[in-house]
Amino acid sequence: MFLRNGSVHRYEYAVEMSSDTAAANVVRMVGTGRKVLEIGAGPGSITRLLSRQNQCEVTAIELDDSAIEKLGEFCKRVIKIDLNTADWRDALSDDGPFESIVIADVLEHLVDPWQALAAARSLLARDGELIVSLPHVGHNAIVACLLNADFEYRDFGLLDRTHIRFFGIKNIQRLFQDANLKIVEARFVIRTPERTELAAQWNMLSDDLRTILARNPYGNIYQVVVKVVATDGIDSGLDLTRLTAINKPSS
Repeated sequence: MFLRNGSVHRYEYAVEMSSDTAAANVVRMVGTGRKVLEIGAGPGSITRLLSRQNQCEVTAIELDDSAIEKLGEFCKRVIKIDLNTADWRDALSDDGPFESIVIADVLEHLVDPWQALAAARSLLARDGELIVSLPHVGHNAIVACLLNADFEYRDFGLLDRTHIRFFGIKNIQRLFQDANLKIVEARFVIRTPERTELAAQWNMLSDDLRTILARNPYGNIYQVVVKVVATDGIDSGLDLTRLTAINKPSS
């Protein structure tokens, strides 16, 4: 964990680049030496690596003042923007286009993630890429919460209390298709329910019920990370529902 001004932001965390976490996958997908826009950058947990390790030129947009205070040292420019306004992209008219746009665990916090994604697409360079991570609402830990009649909102994780949109695998697929974006690379962050913040909910289920739920091919997908590019609608790219080995837990 990196510290500044003696405090740690709620979304401030260390990223282990050898891990299979969403943040590590995002940084790897961006690559090096890119002109990057990071949407909803938070306190800079990913920004820091894009700038210092990947040698990218990063413009960041964020609303939270306490996060913005931490972002400055990693960015060419930080702009305070409310992504729930319809015209937020106008504030970036002199900064783009961008080779890579990062939207890491942000869309689920927005009233209209579809509009935000379309706006982001318009800021891409001709051969630009969007790298997006999303939590997966179809994880078996959330299924367990529903079966226990306890949708357990928390300060972080799959049921972060600030999430207002929820996406299953097919919803994620359609999110990009509807924005004329095709998936060219995808990574699933795999976590068995026992390894999540909602493990207690899973453990409350009977052995028989856990055995049945274990057959869910999407039940261990905790987060989805994708790289998408603009398309004319003819080529839809990768189909998330047909990727193999999606339910294999990491060792």
